[in-house]
Amino acid sequence: MTLNVRRQMPRFWFPAADRWARRRPLLQRLLAAEQPSLLALQEVLPGPSREIRNLLGNGYAHVGTGRSTGGRGERCELHYDRRRLRLLDSRFWWLSAQPERPGSRSFGNQLPRFVVQCQFNDLETGLRFHALVTHLDPFSAPSRIASAQLLRRVVAGLCGPVIVMGDFNATAGSPAHRELVDNRVLSDAMDVSTRRVGADCSTFSRYRSPTTTGPRVDWILVSPDLEVESAGVNALRLGGAAVSDHEPVQAVLNLGPNLSAKPEGGQSSKR
Repeated sequence: MTLNVRRQMPRFWFPAADRWARRRPLLQRLLAAEQPSLLALQEVLPGPSREIRNLLGNGYAHVGTGRSTGGRGERCELHYDRRRLRLLDSRFWWLSAQPERPGSRSFGNQLPRFVVQCQFNDLETGLRFHALVTHLDPFSAPSRIASAQLLRRVVAGLCGPVIVMGDFNATAGSPAHRELVDNRVLSDAMDVSTRRVGADCSTFSRYRSPTTTGPRVDWILVSPDLEVESAGVNALRLGGAAVSDHEPVQAVLNLGPNLSAKPEGGQSSKR
């Protein structure tokens, strides 16, 4: 699952639908119902980050940082089910001309943009894969394109299956989207899934009712050696309220043909 949780804002600035105190119990119900093995979050502040860890419970661990020097500011995070996944490696890098420099900006970004990258071992199958989460710039199309190009080069250099998730602030079919999916390095899970589930709607609802006319800016992208059993937008409403101004996007992944051999012991390859 990937979800932009919407950063906590001063109460007097925004309507009741935006208030974290109202959205927190909705998020708790969503996570309890879906129990994702891997959860990519964007726009998380330290306070909500601690609360989300409590909502998920001791069975989960997480990797993440803030966009600015010293890990401050809005965070991207990967939360993972420790009963299913073991963390092997992690790194943070910035979408800039100096990727290893924390807080660096390039490409016209008004604020630093970065990637949380992890490698996991799937405890059920014994297989390893990479997972990345990011949040691209909402204001500059050239920045999104340059960031997508850098992201594609990094993904192309990785060995094994790769999952890329996040809020890309660009619609499916946009230049940034094409940079990532028109080169056989990645595919959009929504486009290659065997079964489409959930709502056929925008992922940026701004707390309104789901609509088919808005943009799908939140994506789950997968490498060709992963098969997507199902994918969709979870436009959950509880008492008419939404978890965030973005909708969660979810996918169920199976190993592709290049990795379909069962490991010793004959466990299922389903992830």
